[in-house]
Amino acid sequence: MSPKAKKKEEQTKQDIIKKFATAKEDTGSPEVQVALLTDRINQLTSHFEAHKNDHHSRRGLLIMVGRRRRLLDYLKKIDSDRYEGIIKKLGIRK
Repeated sequence: MSPKAKKKEEQTKQDIIKKFATAKEDTGSPEVQVALLTDRINQLTSHFEAHKNDHHSRRGLLIMVGRRRRLLDYLKKIDSDRYEGIIKKLGIRK
């Protein structure tokens, strides 16, 4: 990965953190974690359109989807309003 691409990826990550943070210095709330995982899942999904037989990365994708699912389940259990908000903002689920 080139330095330019790394810088762009880091900027994208910071933008996501700012958008979904629940407090000023928040980087670990479930909302931020779900948003970051969703971004990486979307990147990998587009990667698989060109690389259909990349099974090692597919395993990583499935692990990320499972982690996101567990975080969403946790968020739904502790605060359903926050759960509904993150689902709508990210455009996942029905």
